[in-house]
Amino acid sequence: MAGAAGQEYDVVILGGGSGGYAAALRAAELGLSVALVEKDLLGGTCLHRGCIPTKALLHAAEVADTARESETFGVRASLDSIDMAGVNKYKDGVIARLYKGLQGLVKSRKVELVAGTGKLVAKNVVEVDGVRYTGKNVVLASGSYSRSLPGLEIGGRVVTSEQALTLDSVPEKVVVLGGGVIGVEFASVWRSFGADVTIVEALPHLAPLEDEAISKGLERAFRKRGIKFSLGVRFAGVEQSDSGVVVKLEDGKTFEADLLLVAVGRGPNTAGLGYEEQGVTMDRGFVLTNERLQTSVPGVYAVGDIVPGLQLAHRGFAQGIFVAEEIAGLDPQPVDELGIPKVTYCEPEIASVGVTEAKAREKFGDVDVLEYNLGGNGKSQILGTTGFVKLVRQKDGPVVGIHMIGSRISEQVGEAQLIVNWEAYPEDVAALVHTHPTQNEAVGEAFLALAGKPLHSHS
Repeated sequence: MAGAAGQEYDVVILGGGSGGYAAALRAAELGLSVALVEKDLLGGTCLHRGCIPTKALLHAAEVADTARESETFGVRASLDSIDMAGVNKYKDGVIARLYKGLQGLVKSRKVELVAGTGKLVAKNVVEVDGVRYTGKNVVLASGSYSRSLPGLEIGGRVVTSEQALTLDSVPEKVVVLGGGVIGVEFASVWRSFGADVTIVEALPHLAPLEDEAISKGLERAFRKRGIKFSLGVRFAGVEQSDSGVVVKLEDGKTFEADLLLVAVGRGPNTAGLGYEEQGVTMDRGFVLTNERLQTSVPGVYAVGDIVPGLQLAHRGFAQGIFVAEEIAGLDPQPVDELGIPKVTYCEPEIASVGVTEAKAREKFGDVDVLEYNLGGNGKSQILGTTGFVKLVRQKDGPVVGIHMIGSRISEQVGEAQLIVNWEAYPEDVAALVHTHPTQNEAVGEAFLALAGKPLHSHS
């Protein structure tokens, strides 16, 4: 093994998830020697236990809904049952193909992939099973884990998203603890599969990090779908028996179900990895960095979910590329947290980029806001979805936030992020031609209206 011979690498990366493998591939492309340490599977949580498997389930859920509602479109199909073995086979097939492709990429770029649990044992050394890998630079990319609440034990009928992804049957009744991204996505899947679902969220709204209008839109849509939710009251405890769980809230209310999904967010995976001992400044388990993702220790960088901020695979991916280019001396542009697009893939989907209306008012004082309803959009009518596009602009200035809700609306976040990141004015976007009939047209129509020339809407 190269490390055993005392070889020094340009970059040693601890963690092979989105941030780690992106840093490895980009660094190798730039001619740097790279060792990539991964204790589990290359691709990390996102590929194996996160984004990819949940989106596969959500697509299966969309197929189930389409079959169930087919007569609306003049097609007589029927939904007999959900075959979870078949759903899991499809999901695992998607993961396997992507995993094989990623392994091939890492091999072709001549990245040394080190299998095993790594630990930072000196400022520039990661040790794996007694073998030391020395790097001129070290990148910490150890990812995150499914958090629980103090005193809430995971086990039996109390599960996290990881166990939920491997269920071999659809629970009849489920309580989902947490109305954020993971919670609403699983609630959406299980409802489509026929389960009775209740979400418990301590904050006043579902999807609490989104613009309030979007959160309310999601609540309306979920009510219509028969997804129940309790808002603004905290979880007090759970009792489980052989037959199910009883979930209790602080106001004394109880819910009975077969299963409790704990979806209260993800914590940084940094315990016992030697970061603090080597002088890396931490805060509640997170690694603190400057805007160039350097830690308090020279030559040590951190990317992805262990760095405070949005815990998104594509953020980690962008940060990984940034750090590789930084190490190679290319002086790249820092990743702007506010410019990162966010998507929640429940039904209806939520997509947003930039600041909410409330944050914009805080930051800029005077703002202009416009909502364009998908009722006026031809493709949305064909799909049978409701929702809207909401634009937030600085008074007489650029657009600083775009917030959208509706079936398949995630596909429109690409143009939205260009608009916000390039600080476009409504007039700039209104002049662009948007294809008819697409949902993308809804973005164009919203900008026509914001530029003072509404076509299919009232200004």
